[in-house]
Amino acid sequence: MMTINTIIKAALASSLCFSIALHAQTKQEDMPKLSLDLSDVTVSGLSSGGYMATQFQLAHSDWVKGVGVLAAGPYFCAKGDITTALAQCVNKTDTQPDLTVLNEQAAQYAKAGKLADLDNMKDAKVWLFHGKRDVRIASEVSDALFEQYTMWTDTQNIKYVNDMSIAHLFPTKTNGTDCMTSESPFIGNCDYDAAGDMLNHLVEGLTTPDDELSGSLHTINQQDIAGSNAKTLASEGFVYVPQSCASGESCRAHISFHGCNQYADAVDDAYTSQTGLNDWADDNNMIVLYPQTKKSLFMPLNPQGCWDWWGYASKDYANRDGDQIKAVNALLLSLNTLPSPTTKAVSQVKPRAMSQVTQPSPHQAIAQQTSAQRTKTQQQIEPMKQDDNNE
Repeated sequence: MMTINTIIKAALASSLCFSIALHAQTKQEDMPKLSLDLSDVTVSGLSSGGYMATQFQLAHSDWVKGVGVLAAGPYFCAKGDITTALAQCVNKTDTQPDLTVLNEQAAQYAKAGKLADLDNMKDAKVWLFHGKRDVRIASEVSDALFEQYTMWTDTQNIKYVNDMSIAHLFPTKTNGTDCMTSESPFIGNCDYDAAGDMLNHLVEGLTTPDDELSGSLHTINQQDIAGSNAKTLASEGFVYVPQSCASGESCRAHISFHGCNQYADAVDDAYTSQTGLNDWADDNNMIVLYPQTKKSLFMPLNPQGCWDWWGYASKDYANRDGDQIKAVNALLLSLNTLPSPTTKAVSQVKPRAMSQVTQPSPHQAIAQQTSAQRTKTQQQIEPMKQDDNNE
C-alpha cells in the first residue's frame, strides 16, 4: 500500500511534469506559423558576425541575394588558422591578406559544390560599414573586403560607408552607449540608422517605419532544430515576427549575426531589440532571425562567443558543409511552416555538378585580376577617406 508521503511525492511529480509539458507546449505554440519567401533572403552581421554573414551569403548566393557587413574583413581571411586571423584580419596589418589566395579558395569551394556558383555574386547587393574610430578592425582589413567584393559584384551594387567617426559597434539613431566607445553591448547612439541605411540598399521599396512595433520576439530551440550541427550554438535563438507575418502574410527573411561578446547570455536582448532591424522589419513584412552562439572555455575554444570565421567549429566553417552554416540554414527553413512557393525550392537546393558550374579562372588569371582591381579599388576607396586628416 502506498504511504501518504509516497502519494504526495507522486502527485507533486505528476504536477511538475504537467507544468513542464504545459510550458513546453505554450512555448512551442507561441511561435506563429509563417509563410516565407526564401528566394530572396538577406543577411548581415557585426565583426565576427560580419565574417559569418559573408560566409553564409557566399555559401547560398543562389537564394541569399544581399549582404550587409559591419567591421569585418575578406572571405576566408583567417585561412582556418587563429594565428593568421589575429595577424591579418583584426587590428594588425603588418601583412595584408592575399586576395589572390583567398579568391582562389572560394573558386575551389564553388567548383566542389561547397559554395554556390560565384556568378551569382554579380547581381548581389552588398553594403559595407567601417567606422573611423574603430580600433578593433583596421580600416585596411575592411578595405580588403570591399576590394574583394568588387572582383565578384558590379560596383553599382556595392555601398561602402567608411567616412563616419564611429567606434567598433552597431550604430543606431538613438539606442545604445557612447558612439565613440566600443563597449558592451556594442550598440552605439550615433544619430545614424545603420540598419535602415543597410536594408534600404539591400531591398528596394521599403516603407519608413513608424514608432510602434506590432510584432514580438520569439524563442526557438536551436539544438532541437539543428541537432549536432548546433553543438557550438546556444540552446536558444530568437526571431522577430511582425504581426502581418504572424497573421499568415507572405514575408521576407533577414538573418542577423551578432558579434563577439554580443550573444544573448552576454547582452540579454540588446542585440535582438536595439539595432533598429526590428523597426524596419515590422513595417515591411520581414522576419528577422537572430541565431545565437555561446562562449566556451573548453575545446572547441571560443571564450568570447564569436561566430566561427577561423575554424574552431569545423574545417569547412566557411562553406556549405560548415556546422554553423548548416545549423543556421536549418533554423531558417524550420520557420517556413505554411505553404510557400519557395519552401521546396530552397530546402532541396543541391550543389551543382562541376560541369554545370561556371568558375573563376585559374591562379594566374586570378592574380592578374587582383592586380588590376587593386589599382581601381584604391581609387574608389581614397575619396571616401579624404576627411580623415581633418579628424
